[in-house]
Amino acid sequence: MTRVEMDRLRWSCRRGRLENDLVLGRFLDAHAMRLEGERLAAFRALLDYSDDELWALIGGRGDCGDPALEEVVQLLRSC
Repeated sequence: MTRVEMDRLRWSCRRGRLENDLVLGRFLDAHAMRLEGERLAAFRALLDYSDDELWALIGGRGDCGDPALEEVVQLLRSC
């Protein structure tokens, strides 16, 4: 991923809910170098969720229902 692509992805992580901002930022700091292919696609798909839906997933109160997203959801929960 190029620096410009990473900057755009980081900008996409800016949310209306501070808690999501913090988790998504920490996630990128820890896992950005390993984001490619299906994992990157899954992360981008999660960014399409609303703030409340995303926070429920991160907090373990929601289920995305998509096995392709589960790995990234687990990584987000660890952040």
